[in-house]
Amino acid sequence: PLPTQGSLLYLDTLRAAFPQALAPRGTALLSWAPGRPYAPAGWPLPTLYCTPSEAGALPSRAVALRVQLLFALRARALRVLEAGLATELHDALVALHTGWPGLAQDLALGRLSPQPGLPEDVRGRLQALLAPDTVRAAELQAECARGFEGIVQRLWPQLEVLVVGTAHGAEQLYCDALRQADCKGLPFYCPFYQAAGALLGVNLWPEEPVPRFLLCPDWAFCEFLPCPAKEEPRTVLLGELWEGREYELVLTARPGEYRCRAGEVLRVAGFHKQCPVVEHVRRESQALSVRGESITEERFCRSLCRAVGMWPGARLVDYICVESALLGASSGASAPHYEVFVELRGLRDLSEGQRYKLDQCLQEDFPIYKSFRFKGSIGPLRLHLVGAGAFARLREALGSPLPMPRVLREERLLQLIQSTVVS
Repeated sequence: PLPTQGSLLYLDTLRAAFPQALAPRGTALLSWAPGRPYAPAGWPLPTLYCTPSEAGALPSRAVALRVQLLFALRARALRVLEAGLATELHDALVALHTGWPGLAQDLALGRLSPQPGLPEDVRGRLQALLAPDTVRAAELQAECARGFEGIVQRLWPQLEVLVVGTAHGAEQLYCDALRQADCKGLPFYCPFYQAAGALLGVNLWPEEPVPRFLLCPDWAFCEFLPCPAKEEPRTVLLGELWEGREYELVLTARPGEYRCRAGEVLRVAGFHKQCPVVEHVRRESQALSVRGESITEERFCRSLCRAVGMWPGARLVDYICVESALLGASSGASAPHYEVFVELRGLRDLSEGQRYKLDQCLQEDFPIYKSFRFKGSIGPLRLHLVGAGAFARLREALGSPLPMPRVLREERLLQLIQSTVVS
């Protein structure tokens, strides 16, 4: 579990901002940790949770989220909905969109329907915790029949906050989509900053829209490389950081572990009682580079969103990129290039002109990319449209609950996403 000090700070901050948030059995958990129960943010107070820990340890991610959603739906008086990742909250609500009739039936009958990925012995134990609730089932049917904008607030009218373990970086896309639709009107709170499996900081400002984290000096040994990196970089320590500057994190998480560059870039937003307060900026491992051009994750996402805005009626659901070297011979004899896989709502096909808009936006936003394109050193970007649910399948195949990658590095995952292309 998280360090006790971190969880107690979280619980105190949560109670101060949302006074009813610590009500017994008033928190539902949506998180997948295959093979082992996930330690929730408030683990020192296990009576907070109405979802059984065994539900999150199921071998199938989709089944685990559906079972946890069913237990959450039973509790109309929820105060907090907690997810390990924004993608888990997003995919659980997609399961609600597509499977609410079955969920309503299970609620009414007090049962857990058999399904692949749900071992029968586990199903029996979980089903023993259920009881028929026809009133709640009828309420679920009525609210879903009205549509899904603001559905979370309507299903749980006493809900105060959505707690999401990771809501920055790659997960920000899902938070933005949820704020505009299913979770409209509800605040998001990202309580912790973690890297390389270590807890490094806590967010003491839950009502602010951009997560900021107080770095706690005793939780891990952190060093920082100033950005941009110099030819002979020298790390600095917590007491040597400057407000407004960006640093790459160098981490030694526990005694005996190797010192390593965590691949995370942070910006110092200020100080709280002499300790630095940081904002997450980017993951260096998710930069695109086929000729040394290094297009960062957040800047590529901005260009992609700008291009999608030029496609009438389209809304970006998800995306992932591949550098052509991973494709091997299948990429043909063309110059190195990017291949981008997107899931959209509102468009079933893309014209060649629409596909070119993304390459055009990248050229406008990145002069070095434009220069390589003009010289022919980088080939035209190739854009593929994938079917609904493709990224949920990809997250299942990742095999562990990690923030969504934006650049694929594994052939097996590339083959999976290629198999979902519809245009």
